[in-house]
Amino acid sequence: MATVASGGTIPIKLHSTHRPKPPSPFLGKKLNLKPYSRTTITSLQPKTLAVLASSGGEFLDAVHNLFLGIGVGLPCTVTECRDIIYRSTLPKPSGLTLTVPGAALALGTLSYLWATPGVAPGFFDMFFLAFVERLFRPTFKKDDFVLGKKLGEGAFGVVYRASLTKKPSSKVPYQKEGDLVLKKATEYGAVEIWMNERVRRACANSCAVFVYGFLESSSNKGAEYWLIWRYEGEATPYDFMQSKEFPYNVETMILGEAQDLPKGLERDNRIIQTIMTQLLFALDGLHSTGTVHRDIKPQNIIFSEGSRTFKIIDLGAAADLRVGINYIPKEFLLDPRYAAPEQYIMSTQTPSAPSAPVATTLSPVLWQMNLPDRFDIYSAGLIFLQMALPGLRSDSGLIQLNRHLKQCDYDLIAWRKSVETRASSDLRRGFELLDLDGGIEWELLTLMVQYKAGQRISAKRCLAHPHFDREGLLVLSLMQNPRLQLFRATQQDYGGAAKWVIQLMAKSGTEKEGGFTETQLQELREIQEPKKKASPKRNALASVLRLQRKILKTLNESMDELNQRRKSPWWNRWIPREE
Repeated sequence: MATVASGGTIPIKLHSTHRPKPPSPFLGKKLNLKPYSRTTITSLQPKTLAVLASSGGEFLDAVHNLFLGIGVGLPCTVTECRDIIYRSTLPKPSGLTLTVPGAALALGTLSYLWATPGVAPGFFDMFFLAFVERLFRPTFKKDDFVLGKKLGEGAFGVVYRASLTKKPSSKVPYQKEGDLVLKKATEYGAVEIWMNERVRRACANSCAVFVYGFLESSSNKGAEYWLIWRYEGEATPYDFMQSKEFPYNVETMILGEAQDLPKGLERDNRIIQTIMTQLLFALDGLHSTGTVHRDIKPQNIIFSEGSRTFKIIDLGAAADLRVGINYIPKEFLLDPRYAAPEQYIMSTQTPSAPSAPVATTLSPVLWQMNLPDRFDIYSAGLIFLQMALPGLRSDSGLIQLNRHLKQCDYDLIAWRKSVETRASSDLRRGFELLDLDGGIEWELLTLMVQYKAGQRISAKRCLAHPHFDREGLLVLSLMQNPRLQLFRATQQDYGGAAKWVIQLMAKSGTEKEGGFTETQLQELREIQEPKKKASPKRNALASVLRLQRKILKTLNESMDELNQRRKSPWWNRWIPREE
């Protein structure tokens, strides 16, 4: 029975054999209700009360109470206290109410949905873009192509240059002879088709232009996967680095002509910087969609003659961690010469991916816990090292580097100290190139080639590094330039903000129980505050190191000169050299 209480509210007692429900943490506490107008309500339906008392699980109650308590949604017109329901007799106010906790929850939810690898963009791609693409994409079969020159062959397939048999054709705008690339995939063909279609929709500029992939069955060979790309070129950084003209042979392809600069370290540095900028842009595009390549090496990068940029190819080993495609916790696909020390992109304790919607929802958490994109950054760091140091461009030199790094516990600085004293002239020249501009190239390299994945920096942080303050020889595209400026603006050193927070904690946090102690605050200051470059101690140490390098350089040059004189005929040793 319902009775009208004073003040305009109606308490309705629910008679039940169950124990009273504990009060909600969000309701019934400091609830200020305005005086209500007196009214009368005869009764409520018993079935409605029974539903209100018994329906719904604990989870729905918790979600209901959470959003009701922080003020998200319609204004609160019903409150609960144990076994009594209070219903306001005033009319409901129109519109939505928004409180500060509600706004914070909404902002946090939006941030999570767009965090790498992107829950919201992933759902949009999975349930809309992929569906629309299947409706309008062209269809092919093997008989539509004429195979030409074999471009390469690997463990997972054979690649040919190809052209269409029928001309003209409205299927694709590539009509010239040999302007397509056709791959017969012997293994992982379905995965590679998935990856290329995903990349084409999400970050088309990162990889070679993918046209179509299909499965064709034959009576003799069974089912075969065929993949089609637009032909953009076949030269790779590996091909360029095998020439003694590197990096000048790349310069002419990027700009169409050589720069009016003398050959030397500065010119070499600008060309290599351009190559690394393009590679990091491509990697950032992949990583932002939740894709890790896992096989980054010079042979899997091609130079696109049309766009004059380097692009990534061969996604057969890639893993789409947004939905778990091609990810098996205890299996890996990689080239040991360029692979990171951990070999696995995520912990082997990580379970296999659940259904696609659940995996997409949980992907930002796993991404932040494991940082799988740092696996590709290590490989890119080794390519950077190869371009700077000619002795590492051969397979034997790279294998020897990996052996020495393992002996030095993957400490790049310790490795340099161990080889610099007995380095060849090419190796010393490479170290001089890395030491240009105060050593910022070497600093970036050490941040990329770290033993632990968590200590490496992302592709975005690499592009925001001072090494890329100058864009090298290549003028960036209309899309790349704003992205680079955004990276620099958002990946800055937040030491000033951290210092302000520390000072705020020092004023308020230590006054209350449980706040930071002075020792803890001092440790935070030492972590966040960068060391002053102009300190006498730092300057003195830098001077000593420069003097040490100069002495070593002089000794090495003297030894090289003596070795050259020993190899030359004895009568040339007494002939004075022209200065």
